[in-house]
Amino acid sequence: MTELNAERARRAIVEHTRRLAESAAAAGPDAAVATTQKWTITELVAHVGQTQHWVAEIIERRITDPAQLPTEFAELPTDPREWQAWLSQSAQRVANACSDDALDAPVFNPAGDERTGTRFWMSSLLNEAVVHGFDAANAADRPADIDADIAVALISNHFAMLTSPTWAMQRPESAQALRGTGQTLQWLATDTADDAGAWFVERRPDGASWKPGTQEADVTVTGPARSLLLILTRRLPLTDAEATSISVDGPTDLAQHWLDNTAHVSG
Repeated sequence: MTELNAERARRAIVEHTRRLAESAAAAGPDAAVATTQKWTITELVAHVGQTQHWVAEIIERRITDPAQLPTEFAELPTDPREWQAWLSQSAQRVANACSDDALDAPVFNPAGDERTGTRFWMSSLLNEAVVHGFDAANAADRPADIDADIAVALISNHFAMLTSPTWAMQRPESAQALRGTGQTLQWLATDTADDAGAWFVERRPDGASWKPGTQEADVTVTGPARSLLLILTRRLPLTDAEATSISVDGPTDLAQHWLDNTAHVSG
């Protein structure tokens, strides 16, 4: 599985949270966030900052028992002028919590996969900052740049989540919908220097699985890593080739069915 260097991931969480905060300020607290389910900018900012503080506490306290997870959330400042500083604090707190010493420490991992808890949370919070950063930028009619290496790592995280040991428990309807009779999907990034930007998915009766690399598939979706990430997280449509530079070789409905049943980003 493609993962970012820890220092790169920590810096990216802080940077993308900063961009999110700037977009939120530009959009205004009451602006609708079209790419989420009926959220306003106020609700988006609260979600991101509270999640970052919540996760930081989990890692700081080295919580391994889900029964001991924090039950209280940080308070969103009532004055929107304070949101940028509040988000900067929450992002930096997470970055500090995900120190090198914490990377392999025992911490609860909800996915139940081979990653340590800290590495799981670091990927999850980078995903939140990047994808919700796009949400905020879209609400403010601003561009949202995502470097290819970050998009590639988050796509790998996305597939890891959807095929994790606990996905069926957390999202039973999704897990059921992803089962199949051997249908295959290939996702290919056009802006990576090696095979890091290639993901092969197979849908079997016992569930979906994925692995890095390329194979012949029933449908192949090709395009820039940024576009692939935003399509996979249902922020951009699969069929808008002009906006996304995406091409689909094979039955579009097979790829669309996957997308319709796989989003895991809040909102």
